Amino acid sequence: MAKEQLVEVEEKIMVHAARRVSSMADGLIGSEILKIAADIRAMVADGKSICNLTVGDFSPAEFRIPKFLEENILDALQRGETNYPPPDGMLVLKKSILAFYERRLDLHYPLESVLVTGGSRPGIYGTYRAIVDPGDVVVYPVPSWNNNHYIHQVGATGVPVVCSSEDAFLPTRKLLERVIRGARLLTLNSPLNPTGTAFTKEALEEICDLVLEENARRSRNERPLFLMYDQVYWMLTFGSTVHYNPVSLRPEIEPYTIFVDGISKPFAATGVRVGWVVGPSDIVQKMSSIIGHVGAWAPRAEQVAVATLLSATAVIKTYHKEMKTGIQARLDALYKSILELRKEGFAVDTIPPMGAIYLTAHFALNGKRTLSGEMLRSNEDIRKYLLKEAGLAIVPFQAFGMKEESGWFRLSVGAVSLKEIEEMLPRLKEALFLLQ
Repeated sequence: MAKEQLVEVEEKIMVHAARRVSSMADGLIGSEILKIAADIRAMVADGKSICNLTVGDFSPAEFRIPKFLEENILDALQRGETNYPPPDGMLVLKKSILAFYERRLDLHYPLESVLVTGGSRPGIYGTYRAIVDPGDVVVYPVPSWNNNHYIHQVGATGVPVVCSSEDAFLPTRKLLERVIRGARLLTLNSPLNPTGTAFTKEALEEICDLVLEENARRSRNERPLFLMYDQVYWMLTFGSTVHYNPVSLRPEIEPYTIFVDGISKPFAATGVRVGWVVGPSDIVQKMSSIIGHVGAWAPRAEQVAVATLLSATAVIKTYHKEMKTGIQARLDALYKSILELRKEGFAVDTIPPMGAIYLTAHFALNGKRTLSGEMLRSNEDIRKYLLKEAGLAIVPFQAFGMKEESGWFRLSVGAVSLKEIEEMLPRLKEALFLLQ
């Protein structure tokens, strides 16, 4: 093609750029955390020492998947388990999931109520697609992970419920009852990404009662309110924290509850891509059709291996003893150090870690000035300052739907060593000391 023709084509593309994608794609926002990663890569390339607490993932150098799972995946591959799996999941895995739920959570579901997905994200997307029509109201707490993006994709009307540190950044019945009337979907996550906090029994019971009351109020001609309960971190709780789920607390809520779960977090297996949904069979069957057309299936060999893992109670117990010890050591090191800094008079605070791989930390540095005279006016300013001066990479709650410049951040420990954390802490203290 001649240069003149190429220029003409490029000009036409520019003129019609607004028409080249759908309005949904045009308005979809990319991952805020991935944007932060670019700053980190640049500093690492310059030889700076960075304690990277941004990624909600695990470094295999710190946390490997269970050797038992790895070996069973290889065995399945060697046996030729490499063709398409059934679109709703391998029968052996579906049975294993349901048996696992019976043993560990005392939840009893028929086979038609489970759908296997390629990680947990397709389960969340499938829930939105199967339940929510354009314009429907979705109520979700903030901070929370990615609800705003799923709402945008399905054309729903999002109603964010801003939660506070006094409630461990978890929604309460009092907050939800103001906005739940007429809603189609309520989304909850416990333990919560980004805060690492978890519902108490009483708090979750009150929310379940609210959902049941709202559905009892509606006529037979009105569509029900559903509850999506993302419990992908439920096996990662610490100390006296107990994981609770809606159906165990209120069995009558079962027809309205969709569980989203998977192996990615409890087995450090984010790249293995095996998740599942358990819920009302009529909803799950429609969701299965959606996921089937998208092709968001878990790989066949991995499904077979996970079925074996979920049945290996002793293996899981041994693995979690070591894994949870490592996670808690990292969380505790951060938590205790931030509390010590607070005692020394620095404007920081934190919430005790309860579950997942996250610590919530408060850096109340808005209005303070750096040695060069620059004022920290926003969470983004604080983030950049701590990254530059302390080599501390963290994620502001703005990445999880919060608007307020409150100084709250997520610290994620799955991809760092305890040594990296310990080496960063003196740098953090020095960076705080230098602020005026």
